[in-house]
Amino acid sequence: MAPQKGKVGTKGQKQILEENNQTLNFYRIMILGSNGLFLALNGFVFSEFAYFEVAAFLLVAVVHISCYQFLSYMARPKYSSTGQLADGGLDLNVESGVAEHVKDLVIVTSGCQTLGLISRYFWILWAFVPLRAFHMLWKNVLGPYFFAPAPEEPDVDEKKQRKMARKMRYAAQ
Repeated sequence: MAPQKGKVGTKGQKQILEENNQTLNFYRIMILGSNGLFLALNGFVFSEFAYFEVAAFLLVAVVHISCYQFLSYMARPKYSSTGQLADGGLDLNVESGVAEHVKDLVIVTSGCQTLGLISRYFWILWAFVPLRAFHMLWKNVLGPYFFAPAPEEPDVDEKKQRKMARKMRYAAQ
């Protein structure tokens, strides 16, 4: 396949708004589906909620609500005073953006919650979330900060060096 020639096309504000609405709808269905399945199976089929299930559900609910609210805040459109669309919000489907990591968190959380119905050991998968967050923090912030090369001293030409030496001699007297 030949590489595409010319400029890469950009999305219009209406297209971003429509795609953001579709993305939010997809993740809303995923969140409601995994929570509904968890509550239905634990409430009706297993007919008891252990302390672990209640605590896990509350934690999952906080994560789901926080992530969804964050995504909807990012995708909030802005309208002009005449009612025309001024800004479709940030594009939630852009690669390597913050929204991508938040969507991944929703997917992992929903997967752990659903697989947790089979066995409690699947909740261990949720431990990879903070490990991944620390890896990204190390790779993007801490690692470059700690291992950055020391700044080089600027080269001073010979004339300026002699002038500085004279000033130092006068200051010493």
